[in-house]
Amino acid sequence: MLTLRLVALNIDGVLLNDTFSPVIHHFVTARGGTYSAELERSVFSQPQHIAGRLLAAATGGAMSGEEALAAYFEDRAAHLDRHPVTVTPGTGELLHRLRGAGLRTVCYGGLGKDHFDRHLGRYAELFDGPGYVCTNDFRPGLREITREVFGLRPEQALFVDDVARVADAARELGAGFVGRPSAFVHSHQPALMAEAGVRHLISGLDELDDALVRRIDRDLAAGAFWRTAPAAAGAGAPA
Repeated sequence: MLTLRLVALNIDGVLLNDTFSPVIHHFVTARGGTYSAELERSVFSQPQHIAGRLLAAATGGAMSGEEALAAYFEDRAAHLDRHPVTVTPGTGELLHRLRGAGLRTVCYGGLGKDHFDRHLGRYAELFDGPGYVCTNDFRPGLREITREVFGLRPEQALFVDDVARVADAARELGAGFVGRPSAFVHSHQPALMAEAGVRHLISGLDELDDALVRRIDRDLAAGAFWRTAPAAAGAGAPA
């Protein structure tokens, strides 16, 4: 690799199935609110206390932020009874592939480490540093993971996430980004990622192969990863 040293993988929506979009959609619409791209833009990848206030506002403000957050997690628990958390196919193969390329890997997300241990503990030895970084207190957390946890420059890190807000942060920081937007029927993330100028979208982890990683590495090394304007970059397969 010319410059890339770390691949940081979001937990929910990338290494695990998306169990947030369907719950947030139901939470809002069941209480008379409107589910929109702007709602996703404002709520996704926010610290929990901020997301709670935003969800309360989206449903008319009858609840406090704390009450909305508690009700949301009750809804999520009911959803998980019907639709359990599952590991994304290809997770183990991806981790082995990245490590075989000489890259370090880390997992991150807004829930506590117990969430990682419960669902991805079998792969713990394939992650570096702390293994998992809970970003709830400093979301989206790209700067902290890159500089504070691993001591790297932005262009040495690649983030794989399902939220366009994280792509915006990666662009501002100068780090690499690959989007894996939710396939949830009401999700606005594919369109939001197109607006953010995301050049590389994947639907399966097998698409993040050695050729794509090395192409990203070359672009980061040349300072060209985010050079393409959003309107020209579009969305879809690697540009």
